[in-house]
Amino acid sequence: MRRFIWLLIFLFLGVGVVRAATVSRVRLGVLAKRGTAIAKKKWGPLAQYLSEETGIRVILIPLSFDGIEPAVKNRKIDYLLANPAFYVRLRQKYGIYALATMLNRRQGKALDRFGGVIFVRADSPIRDLSQLRGKKFMVVKFSSFGGAYMAFRLLLEQGINPFRELHLVEGYTHDNVVFSVLKGRVDAGTVRSDTLERMEAEGKIKMADFRVLHPINDGFPFVHSTRLYPEWPFAALPHTSKEINLRIKKALLGLKKDHPAARAARIAGWVEPLDYTPVAECLRVVDRVRLQP
Repeated sequence: MRRFIWLLIFLFLGVGVVRAATVSRVRLGVLAKRGTAIAKKKWGPLAQYLSEETGIRVILIPLSFDGIEPAVKNRKIDYLLANPAFYVRLRQKYGIYALATMLNRRQGKALDRFGGVIFVRADSPIRDLSQLRGKKFMVVKFSSFGGAYMAFRLLLEQGINPFRELHLVEGYTHDNVVFSVLKGRVDAGTVRSDTLERMEAEGKIKMADFRVLHPINDGFPFVHSTRLYPEWPFAALPHTSKEINLRIKKALLGLKKDHPAARAARIAGWVEPLDYTPVAECLRVVDRVRLQP
């Protein structure tokens, strides 16, 4: 009987090894917050790097905000790189788990947190958050963390109910929100920190054409209006192989800041997963008001 049990254990472990060994490719879904083309340019080299380091082909799949949950639910992807709000919600709902947290890069600094920025045109008469009441306010998507939820929480803390006192519209990409404010289509907007600086570096805008509302001067190198939260996690879906996950995590943590993949993504690398409790708290605060009848 004992031999039989050991045989079953051996067969079970053997199947697991074969299953991991026979995986020739995996699919990495990434939130295309600024559109598919930019997502491919930014994260394509990371997929190539992971392919080379792990010996498994990593296929990059840019996803819209609305496309992320269906992709996870239906196992259309194996890994996910998206904002922390998606991670927290999908962890609770589908059991995804973080392998690493991204380190953003700015002015030679490695940043494991980010914020949201609320802004208007430089010539706008709006100079503080209270003047946003009754105005047309553009978010990226209602599900966007840096491009919506962070700003919603700040407004609520300032005694402003964005769902009742502002005219909210969605821009669908961070770039579109910025251009909509610049062209006067909306009175104000919000995007994640680093968006304005990135767009200026790309020659698309000038920072001087905008005014940041409720600016926080805390030494963080990107302009921002809100408190800071943990950066994007690289998450694995529960059906993935633990062996492959270890390979991918090792590759992520080993990525050097001067590697072409890091330079393309403008990141400094990856670290062990941070605590995403502050993100969950932000979601609770906002949802409590947003979901009121």
